[in-house]
Amino acid sequence: MSANTPHYAQAGAFAVWINSLIGKLARHGISLAGSAELSVRGRTSGRMQRIPVNPHHHGGTQYLVPARGDSQWVRNMRAAGGGELRVGRDVRTFTVTEVTDPAEKAAVLRTYLARWGWQVKKFFQGVTAESSEEELRAAAPDHPVFRLTISG
Repeated sequence: MSANTPHYAQAGAFAVWINSLIGKLARHGISLAGSAELSVRGRTSGRMQRIPVNPHHHGGTQYLVPARGDSQWVRNMRAAGGGELRVGRDVRTFTVTEVTDPAEKAAVLRTYLARWGWQVKKFFQGVTAESSEEELRAAAPDHPVFRLTISG
């Protein structure tokens, strides 16, 4: 992959099926290990896209970290500037700020990997919560980080 091509790990058929199941469970009020259903408006279609995510808390702030990289929902999030998180009837509207500060991003990735590494480690090419600051910063460009501001 070239330095100008954003990183993205395509989901296979099984992952798509599992994501669909986890999203349906969250929509009906069942959160697996803290998962939620993200709704974000499509940048070209205008329709709401729904996908399960693992909201991550770090330093009193909530973040979204797309482990697979620059996916469609990431591009939609950048265009929309926010969305909704749902677990059953609990719907939280939010806006996002993409984290660009390398130190903040590395710190969020470290705690994200400590919490969710069991699920997402294959997308981080050997980088773990125990990796050095240098290794985390090297992996950071492949994994956008969004800081959430909850408004509802």
